Amino acid sequence: MSDYRITGATGEWEVVIGLEVHAQVTSNAKLFSGASTTFGAEPNTQVSLVDAAMPGMLPVPNRECIRQAVRTGMAIEAKINNWSRFDRKNYFYADLPQGYQISQLYHPLVGEGEITVLLDDKDEASARTIGVERIHLEQDAGKLMHDQHPTMSYVDLNRSGVALMEIVSKPDMCSPAEAGAYLRKLRAILRYVGSCDGNMEEGSMRADVNVSVRKPGPITSENPLGTRTETKNVNSVRFVMAVIEHEARRQVEVIEGGGAIVQETRLYDPDKNVTRTLRSKEDAHDYRYFPDPDLLPLELDEAFLADCRASLPELPDAKRKRFENLDIGAYNASILTAEVETARWFDQLLEEGADPVAASNWVAGELFGALNRLGKTIVDSPVGPKQAAELLALIADKTLSGSLAKQVFEIMLDTGQDAGAVVEERGLKQTSDTGAIDAEIDNILAANAEKVQQYKDGKEALFGFFVGQTMKAMAGKANPGVVNERLRSKLG
Repeated sequence: MSDYRITGATGEWEVVIGLEVHAQVTSNAKLFSGASTTFGAEPNTQVSLVDAAMPGMLPVPNRECIRQAVRTGMAIEAKINNWSRFDRKNYFYADLPQGYQISQLYHPLVGEGEITVLLDDKDEASARTIGVERIHLEQDAGKLMHDQHPTMSYVDLNRSGVALMEIVSKPDMCSPAEAGAYLRKLRAILRYVGSCDGNMEEGSMRADVNVSVRKPGPITSENPLGTRTETKNVNSVRFVMAVIEHEARRQVEVIEGGGAIVQETRLYDPDKNVTRTLRSKEDAHDYRYFPDPDLLPLELDEAFLADCRASLPELPDAKRKRFENLDIGAYNASILTAEVETARWFDQLLEEGADPVAASNWVAGELFGALNRLGKTIVDSPVGPKQAAELLALIADKTLSGSLAKQVFEIMLDTGQDAGAVVEERGLKQTSDTGAIDAEIDNILAANAEKVQQYKDGKEALFGFFVGQTMKAMAGKANPGVVNERLRSKLG
């Protein structure tokens, strides 16, 4: 269990957390219609007669959406149900024309699985396994727009019918840090698989956060699980962690103040960092679920499942282990596999022949530092894997010193030129010419006779001064190893 506790007036409380993540399925068409799913279109330009619930229109399942949900289940080693069924969840919202949502309650497409997270990227002992209860497919609703008219709300049905995977965790998380790690890992898996783009800002991945509090210790009739609240549609990892922190403290204050937590749905206000009541929490019977009479059950054959499994890429944990087996440290391996684009970029760098350890240090340090400074991601990096491999090769064969490599890299970022072209064009090649280096050393020692004597009298820290002066005189082009060797020889 986590050491995370909320300290109240009556002592410590532990937090119990479950997440219901809604992930928009990567597909060109909606779950039951052929309407487009492209983000950012003009309102109501991507709405079929099915999405608008016109009389007599029948839903037809999108095979690709089912395939993507199955692939996601396989990626978390979940049970894939060969037989599943769609249900109608009945409720009225102005942006849900049917008056019901097609979802899955009794027989979901994907059953139990699990996700392993690291609470500390440098420490394998910090691993926690969090259970996933189910993944089911359902339609998204449309969107109400309240800022288009002074007295009326407008409805945009572009999202109506878009396919969502609802990924329901077990209540296995006990701290904001665990929930944050789980959400980041789940997002990474979805993006590796390609079943969701994970863009939380655009709403294609959002979390409902279930929180309750209880006194620490075994679950008993005297100390059961607490009543949970559900905070809806939280759209960033940071906000999910903030919701848990705030909601847990609020619940402790209510209970210790003599009140009771009611099962309800809440909303999070990120500007004020508070949650507030939206409505009382409905139970399944309130929605009057029943099998959708317009849709036959889904029956998956072995050929379909085999195709889904064969299409899975190397997943984050396997890729991280492979990188670690190349003597890349655990921390660098975690950084390089956190985002699928970074992992692919680094794999291309290795395919170009770069040394894994040197390459990982350079990407995690020089490249990421430069991209952060430029406000770019690795996807739009001005320097590609092939160019980076050439730069690293020039460092490895001593053509470039560390300082020269930095100069060359900056020019590459500005111009897009290859490393070799920059070196030739600007004369930035490192030299090991002992004659030229000796000449500069002689000049420096002659000009600093007093410091030479101090060094010989035991002030060894001055050696760095002589190295620096020599490198400066050689405009950074001298081989540092040769400089060190020649200086020690001359200084005796």
